[in-house]
Amino acid sequence: MFLEALGSAVLGLALAWAASYRLPHRLPSRSLVMSTGVVGALFGAFLTHTALGSGHFLAILLGAVAVSAALLSLLLRPEERFRRRSATA
Repeated sequence: MFLEALGSAVLGLALAWAASYRLPHRLPSRSLVMSTGVVGALFGAFLTHTALGSGHFLAILLGAVAVSAALLSLLLRPEERFRRRSATA
C-alpha cells in the first residue's frame, strides 16, 4: 500500500507539473495546481484501492491519474479570446 501511495503521489505531481508547464496562463497559482494534483492522485488511489482491493497495482495507479486529471481540469479557466461580452457592457 505504501508503494501505491508513493507512486500515485509521484504521478499526480508529474501530471500537475505537466499541466502547469503547458497551460500556465489558464491555471491559478502553481502551488495550488501542484497540491491539487497530488491530493487528487492520492484520493484516486484510495478510491480505486477500496473498490478493487489490493493486488491491482496498475489499475490503482490508473485510477489515481484519472481522478488527478479530473480535479486539475476543474482548475482551468477559459481562454481570453473566447470570452463574450454582455450586451449591456
